[in-house]
Amino acid sequence: MQTPTQTQPKRFRELDDAIDAVFASYSGTLEIDNLETAALPNKRAVTEAIDCLKHVIFMGFYSTRELTPNNLRQGLAEHMYAAYGVLVDQIERALTYEHWMGRSDRKLPAGAGEDVVLSLFRDLPELRRLINADVRAAYDGDPAAKNIEEIVFSYPSIEAIVAYRVAHRLFLAGVPMIPRIITEHAHARTGIDISPGAQIGERFFIDHGTGVVIGETSVFGSDVKLYQGVTLGALSVPKREEQPRKRHPTVEDGVTIYAGATILGGDTVIGAGSIIGGNVWLTKSVPPGSRVFGHARGGDE
Repeated sequence: MQTPTQTQPKRFRELDDAIDAVFASYSGTLEIDNLETAALPNKRAVTEAIDCLKHVIFMGFYSTRELTPNNLRQGLAEHMYAAYGVLVDQIERALTYEHWMGRSDRKLPAGAGEDVVLSLFRDLPELRRLINADVRAAYDGDPAAKNIEEIVFSYPSIEAIVAYRVAHRLFLAGVPMIPRIITEHAHARTGIDISPGAQIGERFFIDHGTGVVIGETSVFGSDVKLYQGVTLGALSVPKREEQPRKRHPTVEDGVTIYAGATILGGDTVIGAGSIIGGNVWLTKSVPPGSRVFGHARGGDE
């Protein structure tokens, strides 16, 4: 009977054979063979920078020391300086890599990272105003909410919306990869998938939230409220086009969409003040003030 020591050499040989096979697979033409990983953005670094910005946006909620008007600026500076260096580096990595890969049709040249981050930081007061309105919409729209603090600390929709609002600014600036890293990290944590390319108005609220999908070319007005499992998607998955077209719906001001509803298509418009019931499937527009229940595929009331 062989002892473990006697069987080790064979196992090591088998392990070496497996390593050789994996090594050989990198000599092919697989799209995932890329070995230039050192040049790519680092997901952990990006998410750590966004965590710093979350501290800046909600300083009183995340600080581990007492804050006063005398030390607030210092605390903000600590987080903003930390986020600044990381974000500039990661955006430069993304821009340089895109140019290196021949995907240089982006409007941002390599070397623009510093300007992009400074522009984002100048927007932070406005972002704080927008996010405060989102938090207030959650408080006003959810009778189970006891206070604002509970919402900031525990509502997954707020985490997803904060990530979206920061990522959207970077998306509009033309930053590659980084905006999607930010929103997909929030997606993994919350179950809420908001594309950084979506256009979302003020006072946005997602109740419960798990399973919500908002596609890249979706356009929302203000005071929109969604429940869990809502999909704003495309009717089909087109081939890549020279001129990207609108694939996802438009949702006008004051619309409420209940759990499990699916609304598809770039030409589909949900008129202002409409209510879309749970599990509705819509591929056509409905006029303002509509009440849609059941499986009303064509938008009949």
